[in-house]
Amino acid sequence: MITRFLPGEYVSLPARPEWGLGQVQSAIGTRVTVMFEEAGKQTLDMRHAVLEKAPAPGAPRRR
Repeated sequence: MITRFLPGEYVSLPARPEWGLGQVQSAIGTRVTVMFEEAGKQTLDMRHAVLEKAPAPGAPRRR
């Protein structure tokens, strides 16, 4: 199953934790473009990558 992402949402890529937090720039079909803190703009094919939704910087954490 491919999770849908919306521009502006924050995400992380567990396979590349060194990339840091990312913000979705666009999501078209199976391709999601994300601006990561440490890796810059990356376009990922969601058939091969697993992104996890993340809280926005400064947002309260869920318990």
